[in-house]
Amino acid sequence: MNTKSSAHYQREFRKRLREQGLVKKEIWIRPERSKELAELEKILRSSSLLNHSTATQALSTTVPASAGITMNDTAPAWTTLKLHEALHEQAPLKDGQISVQLIDGVEPSLQLDMHEYGDLPIFIAVYGEQIIVEAMLWPAADVADPQRFNDTVLRTHQYFPLSTISLDTLADGQSY
Repeated sequence: MNTKSSAHYQREFRKRLREQGLVKKEIWIRPERSKELAELEKILRSSSLLNHSTATQALSTTVPASAGITMNDTAPAWTTLKLHEALHEQAPLKDGQISVQLIDGVEPSLQLDMHEYGDLPIFIAVYGEQIIVEAMLWPAADVADPQRFNDTVLRTHQYFPLSTISLDTLADGQSY
């Protein structure tokens, strides 16, 4: 099997961007402004902003006159609290199929209990632009043929991008 370096994937990524008609520009900014720059870059890359006036209009909604940069109004950032509020508007919560609890802490998170699935707990946390969801699937002892199962998971994992499956040992000493 031919292994490819990270440089190969970076070259392929840059090639795709060039094929979209984009050009690379290097800029220097203060590190605390990185998040704002990423938002501006998304706006400027957008294919829906094909002319100068629509790009300027989008940037003006993002960059106020006071020079305090905010997120584009058309793509609001989720926070754990906003997600908590939005979930309460959904039918499964209103119908009692799911219950949600806000877990306060340094980084708040949510615990959803899926009542139709034996009160399966699902944990959700929002970190920047990522929403992380974690669920315990089943005890490892329930897998009849662990070697075959592991082989299947490793061969099919590519169908679930940005996902992770792992074995974890909990306080009860069992692996899940």
